[in-house]
Amino acid sequence: MRTRELHSRWSVLADRIDSGTPAHRDRAVDALRAFAILGVVLGHWLVTALTSVDGGLRTTSPLAHMSGLAPVSWVFQTLAVFFLVGGHVAARGYESARGRGVPYGRWVGQRLGRLFRPVAAVLVLWSVAAGGMLLGGVGTDTVHTLLKLVLSPLWFLLVFAALTAATPLVTRLSPVWPLAVVAVVDVWRFGLGGPEWIGWVNVAAGWLVPYTLGAAWSRGAFARRTPAALLLGAGIVATAALIVWGGYPASMVGVPGAAISNLNPPTLAAVAFGLAQCGLALLVREPLARVMRRPRAWAKVALVNLSAMTIFLWHQTAMMAVTALGLLVSTDLPGLHTVPSSPQWIVVRLLWLPVFAAALTVCWTAFRTYEQGGRRSRSRTPHGSSTSPATPSRIVASSVPAAVRTVPASVTGPVAPSVETVRA
Repeated sequence: MRTRELHSRWSVLADRIDSGTPAHRDRAVDALRAFAILGVVLGHWLVTALTSVDGGLRTTSPLAHMSGLAPVSWVFQTLAVFFLVGGHVAARGYESARGRGVPYGRWVGQRLGRLFRPVAAVLVLWSVAAGGMLLGGVGTDTVHTLLKLVLSPLWFLLVFAALTAATPLVTRLSPVWPLAVVAVVDVWRFGLGGPEWIGWVNVAAGWLVPYTLGAAWSRGAFARRTPAALLLGAGIVATAALIVWGGYPASMVGVPGAAISNLNPPTLAAVAFGLAQCGLALLVREPLARVMRRPRAWAKVALVNLSAMTIFLWHQTAMMAVTALGLLVSTDLPGLHTVPSSPQWIVVRLLWLPVFAAALTVCWTAFRTYEQGGRRSRSRTPHGSSTSPATPSRIVASSVPAAVRTVPASVTGPVAPSVETVRA
């Protein structure tokens, strides 16, 4: 009976979100963004392991012990899709702002504010937690490991923010130019014995490639399927050639102990792989759009987009919290604290994913207001009295109108704002 009631409430919520979504909205854009964020989350949970060593925690990866798992990284390394969507959304948003007479400073301030507001909560909590752990006698190596896992994903937000701020300059830039920079840097670095630091040029140039592809998409460059199909085919061929004959690693994420990382900083192989991903994403737009016409499918995507940054920023904390609580057990728990060196570890790790998701739900409940703070103020009654505190159950049951009011808008932000913002 309880299950039927929840299903009924979810159906009502999904129908209201669907009916409250503007008819002109490109739902496929939101679906691609949600896919990119969830791909990163699941990828981290699957290829990052915290092993128990001398009472502390160390980072390792199943990719370091089982190289045959490299294809897993091809599925879950989805950052190129995020930058593709980000470039598309930013270019459209900037053109829309210019058309309404919104100055650049106001436009970029609003976008970056939505991007970084949730970051402050993560930094404050982990600063306090790190200090508490050190005072409590936790080893500095363990604290460093945990902080690195929390803070290292933030690098991409800095790059994304820089590209967002530079949108007026890069929207007309051909992707060929940053791609050429990546190629020259790799030749210098790997072929001519150049300094390692030169590789960090590719942090900007590498992600500028899908970002400018997204801007070209906003101008109608991929109105037909042929350019996207060529992008997919060329990306696959180039990636395969670089791995087989160019000496690049097969894994598209960093592997502890590996001589070369395709991601840190991005290599030509990672960028070529990103081109293939972008081509595939552009090819599946129409099928995705058809799926998104289903109210329940669209509601899931819309709700993920409403808390995309919260999910991204706290997913590592959720995994680490479960791992740390597991240390209270007298023995190392398989798939959690043990070395990821066997297929059995993979099977058990999959069983831990729902536990990580439950911990992430707790984090989402506690910290989503930092991402949606501006929206909560709009949900107050006309007389100024506040609504009841939001909880996951209230979102489904009694906060449906607020959910409709905050359906994400793909034309204005990487983590979508409310419909009211679009209309402003």
